[in-house]
Amino acid sequence: DALTFLLAWEGMTLASYVLIVSDARNEENARAGLIYLIMAHAGTAVLLVAFLQLTVHAQAFDFASLRHAASKLNASKRTVLFMLVLAGFGTKAGVVPLHIWLPKAHPAAPSHVSALMSGVMLKVAIYGMFRFGFDLLAPATGPLPLSWGWTVLCLGTVSAIYGVLLALQQHDLKRLLAFHSVENIGIILMGMGVAMLLTHSRGGRPLATLALAAALLHTLNHVAFKGLLFLGAVSVISRTHVRNMEEFGGLAHRMPWTAWLFLLGAVAISALPPLNGFVSEWMTFQALVLGGAKMGGASGLFAGVAASML
Repeated sequence: DALTFLLAWEGMTLASYVLIVSDARNEENARAGLIYLIMAHAGTAVLLVAFLQLTVHAQAFDFASLRHAASKLNASKRTVLFMLVLAGFGTKAGVVPLHIWLPKAHPAAPSHVSALMSGVMLKVAIYGMFRFGFDLLAPATGPLPLSWGWTVLCLGTVSAIYGVLLALQQHDLKRLLAFHSVENIGIILMGMGVAMLLTHSRGGRPLATLALAAALLHTLNHVAFKGLLFLGAVSVISRTHVRNMEEFGGLAHRMPWTAWLFLLGAVAISALPPLNGFVSEWMTFQALVLGGAKMGGASGLFAGVAASML
């Protein structure tokens, strides 16, 4: 139910804040923790507004009652609520432009904690978007609103491009991995957005299912390879005591297991075949290209542009 979800959500926020500021000797960590706490609580406040609006109509907290209450709201009210939850969950997921806490918090937290934050915590926010977008706020019959799909696809495309461009400029290993999380969250939202748009196309349901499956698979894949990369970073930083990649060199001879496993994670996150990152990104690309051809018009053109960006 909504109450349990919000209590657990707040518990997750406070626990991760404590871990980010665990090294009290570093003032930068305290600043990163403060920025994270402000952004996270702002997102929670927005979510609270959306949940309270639904509970007022439902007179209950369980999801079944919230779903029933949402089905009686008009389209404009459902859209406002969806935009609220998108902003609330997008803050925790690190969607551009709400990502400012993420590249500060990840380097501040211990590396194995960063693996948990990137692999699990960001995905709880993705779960919230899927749960509201395709379940609680979705119309009982008919397609999802076009404005939902356009917004999610646009945010996903911008996050994917902006995240990888910033990642390419980094010398700090952990900041590099943090910005790659922004990119991969964007790829997940691209699949989610085109799935929403395809519900409007005649015969577009199979492609919408493909897009949704791609987004869910990439969510799972990102947990695996980003966790592996952050844990590889733990080994490297513990051995060298530096995070600047320009100062690394000759580590493969000293740390062969870490080198091979880090290479495995790097190949996966680069979407190279035959590893899992390739499969989910290729499915997303197919959904964007084939979906764009199916939809036609402005939606089809935008899906094609998003495919080229991917």
